[in-house]
Amino acid sequence: MVRYGIDCFIKNKPPLDPDFIPLHVFNQAFLKTARKMLCVAVEGGGQTAVIETSIHGSPDRIEADRYYLDRLVKTALWQKGGHRVIVCGDDQMADYLAQSYAPGGSRAFDAAFMARIYEQPFAVLARPYADRPAVRSLARPVGRHLDGCRIGFDAGGSDRKVSAVIDGEPLFSEEVIWHPKDMSDPDYHFAGIVDAFKTAAAKMPRVDAIGVSSAGVYINNRTLVASLFLKVPDDLFEQKVKDIFIRAARAIGPDIPIEVCNDGDVSALAGAMSLDDGCVLGIAMGTSEAGGYVDCDGNITGWLNELAFVPVDAHPGAMIDEWSGDIGCGVKYFSQDGVIKLAPRAGIDLPEAVTPAEKLKAVQDLMQDNDPRAAAIYTSLGIYLGHTLAYYDSLYEIRHVLLLGRVMSGRGGDLILEEARRVLREEYPEVKLAAALPDERFRRIGQSVAAASLPALKRGS
Repeated sequence: MVRYGIDCFIKNKPPLDPDFIPLHVFNQAFLKTARKMLCVAVEGGGQTAVIETSIHGSPDRIEADRYYLDRLVKTALWQKGGHRVIVCGDDQMADYLAQSYAPGGSRAFDAAFMARIYEQPFAVLARPYADRPAVRSLARPVGRHLDGCRIGFDAGGSDRKVSAVIDGEPLFSEEVIWHPKDMSDPDYHFAGIVDAFKTAAAKMPRVDAIGVSSAGVYINNRTLVASLFLKVPDDLFEQKVKDIFIRAARAIGPDIPIEVCNDGDVSALAGAMSLDDGCVLGIAMGTSEAGGYVDCDGNITGWLNELAFVPVDAHPGAMIDEWSGDIGCGVKYFSQDGVIKLAPRAGIDLPEAVTPAEKLKAVQDLMQDNDPRAAAIYTSLGIYLGHTLAYYDSLYEIRHVLLLGRVMSGRGGDLILEEARRVLREEYPEVKLAAALPDERFRRIGQSVAAASLPALKRGS
């Protein structure tokens, strides 16, 4: 396949999506002939990520250069996060990206989202290559604290889970159905969180610490963006949501340490605890694609790891993500949306008047009955995943990938994993990561114990 004059050879193609062009394959082919050195940095939240790369820098390859940098910057922003992009070594490319991220530009959604997260105006700047920034990291050890009486809370979109944990052993766990995404009054959310905390606290002689796992972006335990509060108006978000978990902890005790982390990072932490190792990438395939990462020192990095918005497909006809308006992003490949997208291509007619979760369940039931049409869907997802894991391996230092979520359950998940491993062996032998489903030790550690382990106890506790 040829994209912007770049010839992309793909040995393993998804049977239900033969036009799929793995972005990693495009990037590798592009860089073989790119000779002009370039540096791209993204800054935000006190961190700076620096990517040394190259482009062609010639008029006959300007479209390829633009496309490559567009995908590179988009990936860096959603993997690392930032409100400022600095392009060092090519003012023309910096101008192109500045137009893309300006209001009304092709990446205006991404710019507005990052500006909201970091509470800073979004900007694209140009600098000479010699003035490229230095890497700044705020990676820090978090979790693995098992001493004392702890509450672990997992705030999901359809249920909330809480555990009482004493010295690393969960002695009580409870799941409660709630509907946070449908509620505009943040008092509903606050009451539910406090009720969960109090339920767990009643099972222990005291509460020494509270750890929270929740989808979204959290900095200094404050909520910056989270789908749980989707319907809450902006003014109430500022007043009652940004510090909602801090206030809930104070309702249990005035000086109880609390730590709030993205649920993807907590999943990766649970995996790292179960494996007793670092360099763990967690990928949860459910309603969306969630990511989390624990580095090789066992630290949580403070990166966004929003893999749902990271592009993975270079084909111009790739499926559109309705929220961002972009195409070829992970959410349409590694979530229930990916299953639903492929179902009609496999000859499966899913009813319209049911929820996406019910459509996924229908395909899973067919897979359980050994339906070859369902098998074709999961084979295609596995091939997507094999190519994309090779891409993620170029973005992170990975020893282990933990695959979670409803899409990975049952026979379909086994087939996805089998196909992904095969693609990695056949096309990317240099990639040495180990991809696996959760084992029994992970399940014993679990999200609740990992969340409870997040805060360190205050001295004297």
